[in-house]
Amino acid sequence: MQNKEFVVFGLGRFGTSVAITLAESGCEVLVVDDNEDKINEIAPFVTHAVRAHITDGDTLKTLGIKNFDGAVVAIGEDLEASVMTTILVKELGIPYILAKAQSEIQAKILKKVGADMVVFPEKETGVRIANNLIMGNFFDAVELSSTFSLIECDPLKDWIGKSLKELNLRARYKVNVIAIKRYDEINVTPDANEPIEADDVMIFIGQNEYLNNLQEIKKRENL
Repeated sequence: MQNKEFVVFGLGRFGTSVAITLAESGCEVLVVDDNEDKINEIAPFVTHAVRAHITDGDTLKTLGIKNFDGAVVAIGEDLEASVMTTILVKELGIPYILAKAQSEIQAKILKKVGADMVVFPEKETGVRIANNLIMGNFFDAVELSSTFSLIECDPLKDWIGKSLKELNLRARYKVNVIAIKRYDEINVTPDANEPIEADDVMIFIGQNEYLNNLQEIKKRENL
């Protein structure tokens, strides 16, 4: 399985935390910041560290990031730079952009210009955000420990019409279904004999390794 590739713009506490956590988890990580001291400090911990002006479109194009799995725009304290970087990264074709914001208004602006998710670092740590990115298909995830998580995932196509009893997901994928969301209602005691529907959202719990394997299958199915 090929390692995921991420680019992190901005090396404040949040960006640094995300970048190092992604790298420690086996991802290829490129960081970009215009502060030479910060670049030198993080260089030993990531794949590549580049000193550059984040809003320089020509520079971003030369970095070869258009095929990366995702970008983290961690410069919420500078709205103009954050918005410009989000726009430039979106134009380069990166499929998933996570941006840092410091207010609800800023969050709305970032979503308008292309951010797929906006986070408030004061509420969520960089480590948790990085682990959610690693989970693969960017579904909602809750980290319970460093190796154990709870995630939401749409059913695979060949699960539709089959019951949990027939699917035997615990044996096949080593994960447990703890609830199913259907029509905005959550059933925490799903009937093992009831068929899975196409619009269901399944809530799994398990080790990150096996949850990640499941989501990789779902991601390939969506290609």
